[in-house]
Parts: sequence; structure tokens; C-alpha cells
Amino acid sequence: MNISFQDIEFQTQRMRAKHIILHEDNRKPTLVFLHEGLGCLEMWKDFPEKLCQATGLNGFIYERIGFGQSSPLGLVPRPIDYLEREGRDILPVVLEQGGIENPLLVGHSDGGSIALIYAAFHPDKLCGVITEAAHVFVEDITIDGIVEAGKIYFKTDDLKTKLARYHGDNTDKAFRGWHDTWLTPEFRHWNMENLLANITCPLLVIQGIDDEYGSQLQVQSIVEKSTGPATPFLVPNCAHIPHFQAPAPVMQAMKDFIKKIV
Repeated sequence: MNISFQDIEFQTQRMRAKHIILHEDNRKPTLVFLHEGLGCLEMWKDFPEKLCQATGLNGFIYERIGFGQSSPLGLVPRPIDYLEREGRDILPVVLEQGGIENPLLVGHSDGGSIALIYAAFHPDKLCGVITEAAHVFVEDITIDGIVEAGKIYFKTDDLKTKLARYHGDNTDKAFRGWHDTWLTPEFRHWNMENLLANITCPLLVIQGIDDEYGSQLQVQSIVEKSTGPATPFLVPNCAHIPHFQAPAPVMQAMKDFIKKIV
């Protein structure tokens, strides 16, 4: 396994990316990992490498603008359609510069929503999508979870110190870009369900039964309203981060899904 890093340019901003190379066969899909709303390269830990080794596929990870060592985030709160902009406009540029011709997207939380948006706007450019805890509309449980996270972040140093290990100078804007945006009254009406019918590629839709940021209605909507083959996987005794909180069944489900479509 070879690891290399790359800077992706979008307009005047820079995003850090990581390649996981197992082979030189460009005909095979590449697993593209899209991080959560407060994530970055390092916060995936070794999960991408393990999934690549388990499937024999190369991997590609990048951190969006405002996270980790990428360029800082500008506007806070973000535009209400920031997820659409990421999936529709920015991700195609990232994949092109990364040399990824046949992506298989693996998205967690915000990353899962971005993966679905990409699949809706670019249905012929990918072979499949795996989502973990993706959201396609805003629920009360989501808002309540973000409010609680804000109380921890602003009233104690625990969460801020933890995030600062990964985001450095980007920490405060990274958090507020997630927290403040989702808590604006306008964002309460954000909904991408109208895009789901445009998704024709195979989907594996994963969510922890005890997810503190979303209910099983998210999975139901994705599975029922997309038009390609969609497989739900509700993980017992698991909250918002299935690949860490239930690694064995989640890894197996992803391996089985990938084997069917590759």
C-alpha cells in the first residue's frame, strides 16, 4: 500500500487530499471518503485503509474547505444550500483534479448528504454510494443534538480542545460553520428529498438505531425515493458513527455491497 498527498485547488482555496494506492488498474472503482460535518483526514483514522484492503480497491480522501489543514472557511453561517454546492459544484472538481474517473462514494453524515447530491446531479459519473447517517431533511432530533453539542463546545474546553488537535486554526469556524448554520431559522426548512428520484446508482444506506442526530425516517426516505437499487442497514446498539461504533457489521455490510456492484 502506497500513501501520497495532494493539494486540490478550488477557485482561490486549497483542499488537502490523500491517495491510498493498492494497484494501478484504473478500470476499477476508487473508494472516495467524504467526512462528517466536523471531520477531516485524520478523523477517519485507519478505517479507509482497512476498507481498501478488504475490497482490493484504491482510496481517496479529502477534507473540505474549512477543515483540518485545508483553507479556512469564509462565511459563517454558511449559505443554506452549502451541501448542494459541495456535491453539485465542488466535488466534481475535486474528483477531476484527483484523477478519480470511477468513484464509489463513502459518505458520513454531511459527507453522506453530499454523496447523495453528487449522485443526483451526476448520475452517470459514479458506480455506487454508501452513506452513514446521511440527512435529507431536518428533524427535531437533529436540532436538539446540535444544540447539545453547542452547549458542550461553548461552555467547556473538552470538545474544543479535541477538535483543535485536528483542525488547528480552523477549529472555531469549522464548528460554527456547522452549528450556527443548522440552527438558523432558514435552515430548518432545508430539504433535498426532491433530488432523490434522480439517483439511479446502487445505494447502501447505513444508520445507527440510536443515532442522536437523526431518525430512521432519513433511511426510509432515501430508500423509497431514490430510483436505483437501495439497501437499508439499521445498525443496533450504534449511534452516529457506525464505522467506529459497530466496525465489524458495518465493514461486512460495505464489503458485501461493494462485491455486488464492482
